[in-house]
Amino acid sequence: MNAPDTTQKTGKIILVGFGPGAQEHMSYRARAAIAEADVVIGYATYIKLVQDLLDGKEVIRKGMTEELDRCNEAWEHARQGKTVAVISSGDIGVYGMAGPTYEVLLQSGWRPGSGITVEVVPGATALSACAALVGAPLTHDFCSISLSDLLTPWPVIARRLEAAARADFVVALYNPRSGRRTGQIVEAQRILLKHRSPETPVAVVKSAYRKKQTIQLTTLAQMADCDIGMLTTVLVGNSSTFIGEGLMITPRGYANKYAELTGETVVGEKAGRSLSLGLDGWKADVRERLAQGESAVDIARFFNLPVSEIEAVIGDKSPPE
Repeated sequence: MNAPDTTQKTGKIILVGFGPGAQEHMSYRARAAIAEADVVIGYATYIKLVQDLLDGKEVIRKGMTEELDRCNEAWEHARQGKTVAVISSGDIGVYGMAGPTYEVLLQSGWRPGSGITVEVVPGATALSACAALVGAPLTHDFCSISLSDLLTPWPVIARRLEAAARADFVVALYNPRSGRRTGQIVEAQRILLKHRSPETPVAVVKSAYRKKQTIQLTTLAQMADCDIGMLTTVLVGNSSTFIGEGLMITPRGYANKYAELTGETVVGEKAGRSLSLGLDGWKADVRERLAQGESAVDIARFFNLPVSEIEAVIGDKSPPE
């Protein structure tokens, strides 16, 4: 007679980002993680998107505001020795469930190596999916800001919008509008217009790579008038972004160094070297402008910097390294 198996199965939590929702954009690891799981936990909409992968699994559906319940369910099932997949569209670490799950686990006494394994499976996030559909708007520096003030105070969001607008980032706006939150996108538009041209290109993409996908190319001045909801991501261009042949493109900056795309450098620039307005070169340009009679205020306006920073450069007499 065989002795009973007294070994205890070790639980596992897999935090799965499965991308935009279309099967062809889901990673091999995301599919394998769902296949490996005994239990799959997710927002009802996410469950529906991967329904054909869930045969024979225990499925736990949760509502939009039940994120912490999902975390606690995952923890409890993993403690029972089960493999649990917590699923999310996009990347689960970007406005997703990875953060709150780790918070719940740490507060519950879990530590890495303490028995229950936790893995994060990355996926293409909404801003990547939306950008791919409209061209190449994220080719240069960008940031993402959620307009949801359910968990973040609005003054914090406004401060981030102001900073991003001043710094000329391409901005991806997540959670731009819901049935109850209708004013945030209007206020975001007002803040951005303080530093951006009304003609700045904007892409409004809803349900990227899903059945009800819609794409609207518009301007910052018209942005808030578009059909925008919780399944929408809004991409706001920077001062260089343009629309060409129906594509939204942000230049990488080659025109700052090369006369054309032939490899010929602009006078004063060298391939593989910092720009003449690089870390040290811009300081020399400040001093040259001052010598030509420009005021510190005018120079500060040109570089979009506080006057105090220009005065600091003027006062620094050390030569560039």
